Amino acid sequence: MKGIVLRNRYKILQFLGSGSFGDTYIAEDIDLPSHPKCVVKQLKPKASEQEVMLVARRLFESEAEVLYRLGNLSNQIPKLFAHFEENGEFYLVQEFVDGYNLSAEIIPGSQWSEAEVVKLLQEILQVLIVVHQENIIHRDIKPQNLMRRSHDGKIVMIDFGAVKEIKGLSADTQGQVSLTIVIGSNCLLPSETKVTDLTPISTTA
Repeated sequence: MKGIVLRNRYKILQFLGSGSFGDTYIAEDIDLPSHPKCVVKQLKPKASEQEVMLVARRLFESEAEVLYRLGNLSNQIPKLFAHFEENGEFYLVQEFVDGYNLSAEIIPGSQWSEAEVVKLLQEILQVLIVVHQENIIHRDIKPQNLMRRSHDGKIVMIDFGAVKEIKGLSADTQGQVSLTIVIGSNCLLPSETKVTDLTPISTTA
């Protein structure tokens, strides 16, 4: 993907990582002065049947609207710049957050004072208030999805689980489409949930 230009605008610079929904890249917006960085998420439905693609496209539009709304409500949620389909692949383009995730602060075995824990929770809850007021559930809150922004030290919440619904689409031999939603990271789920961490939901095209 490196060097590829999507939509004649977003040039892929480097690979960031893979998740259950697809791949994430750092890109630059070559349409704007100084070519600011952005994040491109490539969403990959696991099946290509026509029925699956129809539902995937509808879900993609719906979830893009959610991400767009949240980004405009809080500067602690990355803004959505674009969403589009190109060559049969779905893409989201979001604001690039310059900083580091909280796994650099929350180190296994290190001891925190009560005041430090309370302060961190208050910082995270400031963002969650906005999310929950919109009746949205993140579903995968963990240190890797909480960024400490460099220029002001604020927490930025990333990687909302809603867009992962596209990953779980499949069609049976009768053309019925089912939707499997990944509820969260397996290592963070309670023991009674880990055995069945996928929740099937029936839907129609």
